[in-house]
Amino acid sequence: MTLRLFFHNDDLKANVEVLECAPCENEFAVELRATLFHPQGGGQPYDIGWIGESRVLRVLQDPDRIIHFVDRPVDIGMTLIHVDEQRRRFNTRMHSAGHLIGHFVQAMGWMPIKAHHWPGEGRVQFKPTDAAQDVDPTAVQKAIDQWIDDDLPRLISLREGAREIGFGDLPAYGCGGTHVRSLKDLGVMTIDSISQKKGTLSVHYSVD
Repeated sequence: MTLRLFFHNDDLKANVEVLECAPCENEFAVELRATLFHPQGGGQPYDIGWIGESRVLRVLQDPDRIIHFVDRPVDIGMTLIHVDEQRRRFNTRMHSAGHLIGHFVQAMGWMPIKAHHWPGEGRVQFKPTDAAQDVDPTAVQKAIDQWIDDDLPRLISLREGAREIGFGDLPAYGCGGTHVRSLKDLGVMTIDSISQKKGTLSVHYSVD
């Protein structure tokens, strides 16, 4: 099983051990003993970057290992890995914004069921509970802007072996993704629209 270093720190560089590098069509599939690269999953896109001099093109879960697909072979043994900072920062901000939407809308009686934290496609979807209330985009925006102004800190905890992420005194969510250290790092988040179809409420959003 690949050790997920991003569960515990925000480093973008580390020396790690390459366990395997195998040809895969026009790419090479690399397994590391430990990684800083977040794989695609949990609504968050994969990280890109470098393993040694090889460009990381995509990162996938398979199923208890993380596989890094690169453009050229990597030697077995210790090497430097480097996550692309710009992409990681954007993905982190998108994922954190999605959690804040979840907190507010859940308090309005809606249960989060799915999230998609991709650029240009950000949305969090909900199903109603018996206590579901109308959700006003302006109210969602105002609440999240206030949490960002309050600069709530990120809190990482383990509950029964599962990783949870919270901000300040907001409830924690079970999550394997990456998140800002505190909400000022999120920057500007915009609620673009709220729609409802076949009982599912979708909150669409973006970050600048």
